[in-house]
Amino acid sequence: MTPPEALVTAPRWSAVVLGGGDPGDAFAAAHGVSVKPLIPLRGQPMAAHVLHALRGSGRVGRVAYVGPTTPEIDALVDARVTDHGSLLANLEAGVQALQTLGLAPGERVLIATADIPMLQAAHVQDVLDAAPDAALVYPVVRRETCDAAYPGVKRTYVRVKGGTFTGGNLFLLDPALIGQFLPRLREVLAARKAPLKLAGLIGPGVLLRLLTGRLTVQKLEEKVSEILGVPARALITPHAAVGTDVDKDSDLALAERHLPPT
Repeated sequence: MTPPEALVTAPRWSAVVLGGGDPGDAFAAAHGVSVKPLIPLRGQPMAAHVLHALRGSGRVGRVAYVGPTTPEIDALVDARVTDHGSLLANLEAGVQALQTLGLAPGERVLIATADIPMLQAAHVQDVLDAAPDAALVYPVVRRETCDAAYPGVKRTYVRVKGGTFTGGNLFLLDPALIGQFLPRLREVLAARKAPLKLAGLIGPGVLLRLLTGRLTVQKLEEKVSEILGVPARALITPHAAVGTDVDKDSDLALAERHLPPT
């Protein structure tokens, strides 16, 4: 009989790591690599730090990596997937690769970008252990948490009733429902820079309350669930690294300072 502690620590998730990017990315080119996740950090690609966090968490059984790789990355993944050119196409291709490997009934998938090298195994554990049972779960981080961990770092924040948050670079999904919400999610992302179209999708009243900071997290969850047609929940995490990606040299220097000693 399996002891209870083994049931707690056994891997219960698979993961897709999004390591693609724009081949013309000047930041990557300045560091002599084709895409940002391959930029060296402490002697290994940035993406390898993310993969070590996932593997070290004890929660992730299999990993599909989307994008160019190196031998260090190859050693940490179970499936390599060619970059399909967009975030959602890469997400879908990564989930399909996991399904080919064989997902257990009811198994959910963690999606992570490959540019959050300060992510640690304990952060992954906390996010996955705290995840509510929903088709989509999106971790968010309070502004004060980010400011305390990384003073002066610039992030994009959204103010709602009850706090100001930045989005995480992880999210969790039920792969069985991906075909249900991806088409609608594509529509929302396509409208994100067209205010009138976005207002039509979200509803002008909801959009106004969001813009003025009067929308609650619960109401936002309800609206996102309605738009996508599946239950969606936000998860407030106390780990600033979840919401801190590397986009420029100052971010790279920040990561260098805050990575734990090897």
